[in-house]
Amino acid sequence: MSYDIIVVGSGPGGYVTAIRASQLGLKTAVVEKESLGGVCLNWGCIPTKALLKSANVFEYLSHAEDYGITVKDSKVDFDGMVKRSRNVAEGMSKGVQFLMKKNKIDVLNGTGKILAGKKVEVTDEKGKKETYQADKGVIIATGARSRQLPNLPQDGKKVIGYREAMTLKKQPKKMVVVGSGAIGVEFAYFYNSIGTEVTIVEYMPNIVPVEDTDVSKELGKTFKKKGIKIMTDSSVEKVDTGGKGCKVTVKTKKGEETIECDTVLSAVGIEANIEGIGLEDVGIATDKGKIIVNDYYQTNIPGYFAIGDCVPGQALAHVASAEGITCVEKIAGHNPDPIDYNNIPGCTYCSPEVASVGMTEAAAKEAGYDLKIGKFPFSASGKASAAGAKEGFVKLIFDAKYGELLGGHMIGANVTEMIAEIVAVRKLETTGEELIKTVHPHPTMSEAVMEAAAAAYDEVIHL
Repeated sequence: MSYDIIVVGSGPGGYVTAIRASQLGLKTAVVEKESLGGVCLNWGCIPTKALLKSANVFEYLSHAEDYGITVKDSKVDFDGMVKRSRNVAEGMSKGVQFLMKKNKIDVLNGTGKILAGKKVEVTDEKGKKETYQADKGVIIATGARSRQLPNLPQDGKKVIGYREAMTLKKQPKKMVVVGSGAIGVEFAYFYNSIGTEVTIVEYMPNIVPVEDTDVSKELGKTFKKKGIKIMTDSSVEKVDTGGKGCKVTVKTKKGEETIECDTVLSAVGIEANIEGIGLEDVGIATDKGKIIVNDYYQTNIPGYFAIGDCVPGQALAHVASAEGITCVEKIAGHNPDPIDYNNIPGCTYCSPEVASVGMTEAAAKEAGYDLKIGKFPFSASGKASAAGAKEGFVKLIFDAKYGELLGGHMIGANVTEMIAEIVAVRKLETTGEELIKTVHPHPTMSEAVMEAAAAAYDEVIHL
């Protein structure tokens, strides 16, 4: 059977690409070996946020007296939390099924392998093979999986990845989280909030090391208040799983330390799913485990494209979606602008939340900019005080010469909902002085953006 476009993978890159292709009048099919929506909808973004919401609710109940409410005998139903998370994921996957039908996209269930001549071979669960033609192109959107370190092999029981972390049969009493990127700190927060004793081991000097140092330090301080043990400048050398639990050997600046726990969560990043999909047979070039593409996601072989976690760039759902849209619009003859990877927001959904876009202070200084920096704490925000969410701040970094907003960094309640303003402001090349004069509603958390801009120019009112 012949299509204009065949997308291999139905994650937030693949299914969005397919829908946009259909909107552009291209006959489209998607190949998926598991559930529609990929890792994000089924094992990543969505179900983890459901778990984190359960943790938020339990935290509210635990501190209800702070709001003048008496709650008795609240307790964690771990199985119930996991069940709710899976139900949310299932509902979202069904939503993607509906979108496929609505947009007249064929779903080819099975494992896809690309062949020469813009063809895709699909093998179903019974081993039956069918070959399909893609006249205008094959788009590879196979995503990524949990990265495994040689000294930290995952057995799926005692040493686990993110996938097992959201479906454990029993809540662990003690957990060691290796790595403090978004996945690591989100699960550390979740398990700590429901009563698990959590230790984070991070190789770099600060947790969430890609974030601005001020944000990293603030999150570390907050996590320690919550009872999370943080070991930075440290590395896991080995894990002994021979006994009932795990014995984790951690190398620190002071020497080696052994930690006993029930479960070790390996959150040391991801690796692309590019093995066994036919890249070598077709001659598609790769480098450092990623498919090499140009600004419009064309590989070195005409008619083959790749997007999302299997190409270089930020491994984020919204990046994959944007890449897919840009890719297929170019195939359809449009002239989309290439994606500006310097203006991609990053969000971490622990509590307090973390959100950022653009340069950190250190990166801006290294680039040689003369800076104006404004920082506004939520402790000075009326809305934050009323909500009982005074932790954190908004930090804005401006080029002193032209007023360009180089970076925005936030930590606090709901900041993942606030960061889009900074992305838009940077896209529109708005200056710091213009941002100060942009009237923000009161009382809101978002006022902190205006106040941080004002602080950079020595005009702050409420600080």
